[in-house]
Amino acid sequence: MNFKTILINNLTIGNVLPLTFICGPCQIESRAHALEMAQALAEMAREAAVGLIYKSSFDKANRTSVHAARGIGMAEGLAILAEIRETTGLPTLTDVHTADQCAAVAEAVDVLQIPAFLSRQTALLLAAGETGAAINVKKGQFLAPWDMANVAAKIASTGNTR
Repeated sequence: MNFKTILINNLTIGNVLPLTFICGPCQIESRAHALEMAQALAEMAREAAVGLIYKSSFDKANRTSVHAARGIGMAEGLAILAEIRETTGLPTLTDVHTADQCAAVAEAVDVLQIPAFLSRQTALLLAAGETGAAINVKKGQFLAPWDMANVAAKIASTGNTR
């Protein structure tokens, strides 16, 4: 069997490699909090000898209530995530919700994450793939496991195999 590996920033991940975690606060609350969490997680990952991709969102666009906090916004959030990548050396990941966000987000983070509710949105998957960044698609509960092959094929159609 041929196992695939993917290089994300300075971290190589794959099925036959040591475990890699995607960790971080659900939502970026402030620069200070995000930096503190990233530094603590980086230290824990070093001590445990595991891979870590830092994850936090600048916009939680899928909240159930219009009154729920959504985040600090794209410009500020991407600046914080880029700073985390620079200061800790950790690869970074955040959600994208629209096709027009993908290019800017890919300049600031290493992995674009497609939320589960958006996992079949062709325009979003293609725009994410066209960035060349690594893509993490969360499987929607409405999809059978084998349906993810079609999701992956949409991204791969852009030439992106990450």
